[in-house]
Amino acid sequence: MAASVDFELPKDEPAGAPPPDFPLTQEPPAAAPATATAAAVTILPVTNSAVANSRASDSPVEVLPTPFFPATQPASHWLQQRLLDFGLLMRLDRPIGIWLLLWPTLWALWSASGGHPQPRLLVIFLAGTVLMRSAGCVINDLYDRNIDPHVRRTRSRPLAARRVTPAEALLLFAALIGLAFLLVLQLNALCLKLAFIGAALTATYPLLKRFFPIPQLYLGLCFAWGVPMAYAAELGQVPRMGWVLMLAAVVWAGVYDTFYAMADRPDDLRIGIKSSAITFGDLDLMMIGAMQVMVLFALLFAGRLLALGPPYYWALAVGAALFVWQQWLARARDAEGCMRAFHNNNYFGIVILAGVILEYAARR
Repeated sequence: MAASVDFELPKDEPAGAPPPDFPLTQEPPAAAPATATAAAVTILPVTNSAVANSRASDSPVEVLPTPFFPATQPASHWLQQRLLDFGLLMRLDRPIGIWLLLWPTLWALWSASGGHPQPRLLVIFLAGTVLMRSAGCVINDLYDRNIDPHVRRTRSRPLAARRVTPAEALLLFAALIGLAFLLVLQLNALCLKLAFIGAALTATYPLLKRFFPIPQLYLGLCFAWGVPMAYAAELGQVPRMGWVLMLAAVVWAGVYDTFYAMADRPDDLRIGIKSSAITFGDLDLMMIGAMQVMVLFALLFAGRLLALGPPYYWALAVGAALFVWQQWLARARDAEGCMRAFHNNNYFGIVILAGVILEYAARR
C-alpha cells in the first residue's frame, strides 16, 4: 500500500526554512536565508495547484526552543553533521515519545515487583525504551519519506529533506533493533518471545496509516507492549493485572495520539493518510473523552486488583483533572491547543507513576 504513495520532490523557487515538529505557538517565524545549513532544508511548492493552495492557506507557526538537542545549530564537520541528522531521524531532540513509552513500562515494573523493581531491569527497560522508540521513528520516516515533504510540520525531517538516504535509515533501524535484541537476551524466554511480537508491531505500524481508520490504537499496542514484557521479566508470566494495565496504556495512547492527529488533520486529509481524528470528525473531543474515561476505569480496576491505597487513588483524581484540562486546551481544535493537550499527557503518566511509588513506599 505504501508503494502506491509517491510524490515528486519540488525543484525550484526556494522558500524559507520549514518549521520543525510540534508547533506550539502561532506566531510568524523568522525567515531563513537561502544559504541555510543542512539543519534547515529548502522545500518548494508542488506543481499540483490544489496542494499548493492548501499549503498557502496554512498559518505560520513557531515552536518553543529545544535546548537539549541543537537541531538548528550548523555542524562544523561532516561527521558531526551526519551524527546530527541521525539524531534528528531518531527524534532525540523530541523526547516526549520516550517519556510516553516509558511511563506505562514503569507502572508495570513497580506493580509487578511490589514496589521493589530490580535495578538491572530498570536499566534494561530504560535503555530498551530509548532504542525502540528511536527505531519506531526511523522506520516511520522511512515509510513516509515521500509524504513528509508535503506536510508542513514534517518537511525538515532528514529523510524528507534527503539529508539521509533510505539505505542509511534502514541500516540505522537494523542497528537499533539489534541493540534492543541484545538487551532482551539478558531477560527470560517469555520476554524474548514477547520482544519479537513488539518488534513486528513497531515495523508494521506505519503501514496501518494507509488503510486502517484508527491507527492510533495500533500505535497504542506498540507503546503498551512494554507492560507485559515488564511483568514477564519480573514474574516469569503475565497475570491478569498485566493485561489490564496494558489495556489502559493502549487506550491512553489513543487519547494522546488523537490530539496529535488533530493538529495534522488538514495535511492528512489532503494527502490521504488515515487517522482517528479524521475518522471521528466533529465527534473527536467526545470520543477522546470516552477513551479518557476508559483509561481511568481500567486504572481504577488495576488498583483494586493490586489492593492499592489512598496515594494511588489521589493520583487517579489528579489524572482525571489533567484529562479535563486537556479537553479545555483542545476545545478550539486548533493545532496549538491540540499539541499542548498532547504534551500534557506526559504529566498524566508521571502522576500515575508517582501514585504507585508513593503507595508502595507507604507500605514499608
